[in-house]
Amino acid sequence: MDEPRWLTDEQQQAWRKFIEVLVKMPAALETQLQRDAGLTHMGYHVMAALSERDDRRLPMSRLAKQASASLSRLSHVVARLEAQGWVRRERDPDDGRVQIAVLTDDGYAKMVDTAPGHVESVRHLVFDRLTPTQVRQLAKLCDALLDPPDPR
Repeated sequence: MDEPRWLTDEQQQAWRKFIEVLVKMPAALETQLQRDAGLTHMGYHVMAALSERDDRRLPMSRLAKQASASLSRLSHVVARLEAQGWVRRERDPDDGRVQIAVLTDDGYAKMVDTAPGHVESVRHLVFDRLTPTQVRQLAKLCDALLDPPDPR
């Protein structure tokens, strides 16, 4: 059996800081959105994705991919947003098997009201603390981490 590839001390320190970011940032954003808008972070993410479309519509499968969520999780999120009147589901007229998520006018108004406070939180938590060079580095690091690893 091969010896485990243990982390170096430097890697271990970096990993622990990264985990701290992964825990603290989503919690802070969730808190702000819940407090100020009654939205979960995932709900906001879903509504934002829809609001960026000219027709405010996306097939559920594409929306799940864009939101980095399973179809099951997305379905639960969309159900909560439907209950608020912010999103509705429709069948695709060309393919009745496909469900389309649609941001309603009330949902769009909710995004218009919510986005400024959320963006201010993102700026405060992340971008106000970084130089322009660090922002570019952060984007490159995220690209590297999100690029699928080579299969072994």
